[in-house]
Amino acid sequence: MAGAIAVPGRQRPLRIAVVGGGPGGLYAAALLKRLDPAREITVWERNAPEDTFGFGVVLSDETLGGIEHADPEVYRALQDEFVRWDDIQIVHRGRTLTSSGHGFAALGRRRLLELLHARCTALGVRLRFRTEAPSAAELAATHDLVVAADGVHSRTREQHADVFRPRITAHRCRYIWLAADFALDAFRFEIAETEHGVMQLHGYPYSRPSPDHHPSTRPFGPQNSSGSSTVIVEMREEVWRAAGLHEVDEQQSAERCAKIFAETLGGRPLRGNNSAWTAFRTVVNDHWSHGRTVLLGDAAHTAHFSIGSGTKLAVEDALALAACVEEQPTLDEALAAYEAERRPVVESTQRAAAASLRWFEDLARNLDQPPRQFAFNLLTRSRRVTHANLKLRDPHFTDTVERDFGCPPGTPPMFTPFRLRGLTLRNRVVVSPMDLYVAEDGVPGDFHLVHLGARALGGAGLVMTEMVCVSPEGRITPGCTGLWTDEQAAAWSRIADFVHAQAPGAAFGVQLGHSGRKGSTKRMWEGIDQPLPAGNWPLAAASPLPYRPGINQTPHALDRAGLTAVREEFAAAARRAARSGFDLLELHCAHGYLLSGFLSPLTNHRTDAYGGPVENRLRFPLEVFDAIREVWPEDRPMTVRISATDWTEGGTAPEDAVAIARAFAAHGADAIDVSTGQVVPEERPEYGRSYQTPYADLIRNTVGVPVIAVGAISSWDDVNSLLLAGRADLCALARPHLYDPHWTLHAAAEQDYTGPAAPWPDPYKAGSRRPPTGRTDAPKPRLSLGPRP
Repeated sequence: MAGAIAVPGRQRPLRIAVVGGGPGGLYAAALLKRLDPAREITVWERNAPEDTFGFGVVLSDETLGGIEHADPEVYRALQDEFVRWDDIQIVHRGRTLTSSGHGFAALGRRRLLELLHARCTALGVRLRFRTEAPSAAELAATHDLVVAADGVHSRTREQHADVFRPRITAHRCRYIWLAADFALDAFRFEIAETEHGVMQLHGYPYSRPSPDHHPSTRPFGPQNSSGSSTVIVEMREEVWRAAGLHEVDEQQSAERCAKIFAETLGGRPLRGNNSAWTAFRTVVNDHWSHGRTVLLGDAAHTAHFSIGSGTKLAVEDALALAACVEEQPTLDEALAAYEAERRPVVESTQRAAAASLRWFEDLARNLDQPPRQFAFNLLTRSRRVTHANLKLRDPHFTDTVERDFGCPPGTPPMFTPFRLRGLTLRNRVVVSPMDLYVAEDGVPGDFHLVHLGARALGGAGLVMTEMVCVSPEGRITPGCTGLWTDEQAAAWSRIADFVHAQAPGAAFGVQLGHSGRKGSTKRMWEGIDQPLPAGNWPLAAASPLPYRPGINQTPHALDRAGLTAVREEFAAAARRAARSGFDLLELHCAHGYLLSGFLSPLTNHRTDAYGGPVENRLRFPLEVFDAIREVWPEDRPMTVRISATDWTEGGTAPEDAVAIARAFAAHGADAIDVSTGQVVPEERPEYGRSYQTPYADLIRNTVGVPVIAVGAISSWDDVNSLLLAGRADLCALARPHLYDPHWTLHAAAEQDYTGPAAPWPDPYKAGSRRPPTGRTDAPKPRLSLGPRP
């Protein structure tokens, strides 16, 4: 390496170039110099030292703790500057609701840069302002390490896009950063419903009034003694254009925004700082380093400003990079360790930011919620603040939201009843359908009795069967259960009788389906979606498209006679299900099986009345639904499971999912079970905690039909949060119930709930006390320069 000192077993970079003089780049330079004063470090910044964009920055207590440990001098300087506050205010339709206990700290971006400039200068870091940095390739030829902290529009990233492989996504809202020359007394969200559409303000203080400040009627300017606040105004692109904001300059934009949000501003003006309307861009890179060059901060990743994470992530990147360079014997190992350490933290933050971003993009559909529920929904939008977390921060606020929801004293939301037609569920927990693949000739046996009976004893309000097939040809595997014979119906009656007798109050539901093109395969643990080695049966589907060309067989497209036969098979199975004693019936129209295959444009290429636009693709699934509803007892509810997205370009779009849900609701569906995907093998789901629940939220708050939310819901805290926020009516959990058949009873014990919605069977009551337990959530950032534990 250029300039490196030969130290046995170690290669310490001594000549370091930092491209970009933002907080992340400056802090990285300061830490690297502090760790080794012999290093020659240069920061290249094309702007003047007094130039900056935006106004205030927010850092969490967690990040500040890391700064305190890594560089106490920087920490002490920051402590003197920070504005701290605990409250979040939400202003909606003339009403202000306040939630406390949130603990924010902010300061002016310009002041932060001044402090970091001073620290770098004191340590001997060379700061080159008003100077465009040479390319990363040029710098790498003369330096041991090049830190590319050159922002969201990183030139370094673009010059080496073939290695970093960036993916940049522009989103649907426009926003502008402005400032008000007074200090708000809380983090403030305000919603404005204008003639052009919904606009929102995000505001927070970043400098305090001076001690000798007295209110004045003089015009506000950049320098004043009354404090300052960041004000971000955001709206959908179509609203921005309808309001004519795409045609005005910075000053006119500030004036228009000040007029719209005059109440929050108290009639004061807003000002810009090279401010322009822009669309947020999410940056993701497959790789963060290339040879001696490494990306840091916004050059490597971005996260939406609504969770206040940009500067926080950049500072944490800097801390981790400096520590890894210090700890690892070679630069290659240091950069690999840096990325391995930071990527999980960043990805977790980006998932939370994406959830928050989308919530604001779709804000309009939540406006009719009751005021406190709307506020709770906003506060929990990223899934990082949850019901339990908010209850610790602000128990009074959370208690009022629970009362509005209808929770009796001491009753968590998940243990409130819910009515579907003539069936009242004792709580909001559903044991999701889980294919077991252990039936013989479609007959459920002892394993099914024990599996389903245990979950019913475990306290869930509704226990669902696996997908029960309506014909031998409609099976996924030879081990699938069915309801095409009376023998099968009798076996299901045995299980239903056990559930109703031994777990009184638990409802028992059946899910009916047909495998379509995904049938005639091995059991999951033998080779998922792999065709049988022998004994395959013919497949039927909407169109003659194999699930995986060259692997799975090509199905035949159902003709009129075939459609009629399948519809009658569903109706016959429903009659048997009614006689078997099931309390609820769900029609499986998801996951690429037969009826799902009609709904998705990726799998339905028909040119007759059953293909083409969504209303045609709905035709056969609705015919099947109507045939079942006609024979299913009137007082017993029916639900429909759908895949609300195919996670693939050209597949089911959100507006299609809404149309599908609305059609089934119009035909009498009592609830929509909102799943996603599994329609085509090339799907790319956005996995994460509760990752499918935004689609349930979309359908519930657009169509107005009850929904069952599914998809990586793993904790009772998630269940309570989803229900209380109005994103779901019921929550279905699968894997948690495989891990713990008594998941619901344990959730009650952990919340100290002993009411009628979660009764312990008499033989189990001795075990109803909550055992000591611990729980962790998101990956944690490094917060010290020492080795990670």
